[in-house]
Amino acid sequence: MGGATMDCTTIDVAAVERKGLSRPGSSKTLPRIAQIKLVSQHPEVYEPCDDSFALVDALLADRANLLLHQPTLCLEIGSGSGYVITSLAIMLGSETPTAHFFATDINPHAVETTRKTLEAHGVHAEIIVSDIASGLQKRLKGMMDVVVVNPPYVPTPEEEVGQEGITASWAGGENGRRVIDRILPIADELLSEKGWLYMVTLTENNPSEICQLMREKGYGSRIIVQRSTEEERLHVIKFWREKGDEGKEGSKFGGSGVGSWLSQLPLLSFLRNNGSSN
Repeated sequence: MGGATMDCTTIDVAAVERKGLSRPGSSKTLPRIAQIKLVSQHPEVYEPCDDSFALVDALLADRANLLLHQPTLCLEIGSGSGYVITSLAIMLGSETPTAHFFATDINPHAVETTRKTLEAHGVHAEIIVSDIASGLQKRLKGMMDVVVVNPPYVPTPEEEVGQEGITASWAGGENGRRVIDRILPIADELLSEKGWLYMVTLTENNPSEICQLMREKGYGSRIIVQRSTEEERLHVIKFWREKGDEGKEGSKFGGSGVGSWLSQLPLLSFLRNNGSSN
């Protein structure tokens, strides 16, 4: 896996923000993210945990680049409780006025939970019941400037993959790669020329092989956050199209500028008519 690696001793930014504290040594408050007390819950929906917090930490760590990037369309695949997409919408906030947010989940309970979490924080996203992005790929092709995903990465028996309810949120099959390997080509299709993908992986998923697969598709990659827990070692990896050059993070080229977005306004009507919520 290429690029710089964040020191694992780096402050858990999300933990500080969740408690409403300031960065040590600073009187300034960190950019706001979703508050745990406002995150909706359901017994069949995965609650925010270490992997969710690591993904939000990665987005916070890369926030300055995201603001320069000025994304127009942002998508979370597998939104669960809505903690991550809500955090992304909050941290970009008024500094990315053209940004629009989308979220998908195969679990209808998760879609409703995400809706409630967004509403509790006063932010908005179009939410769609979908298996990854099934039925939306053609309409969203090449339009997403940011895609975030905390996939089902836990190695499990193959028969657990795709089950209904909360099991679908973690069951990843052999090496935890069954769903990840389905997501990668879909993300490639969805991302704009300047698109970035942020993905949580586990050491057992063989992240270096994932990076190599994406390199063969023309992507650069680097680890934004690494975190070890008692049970697992997590890596949040950022991917970008090398022809777009991650160094040009404020560039406006690509197919998802304001003009392109305005031409796609009928898309919102389609999404609302196909299960999305306010």
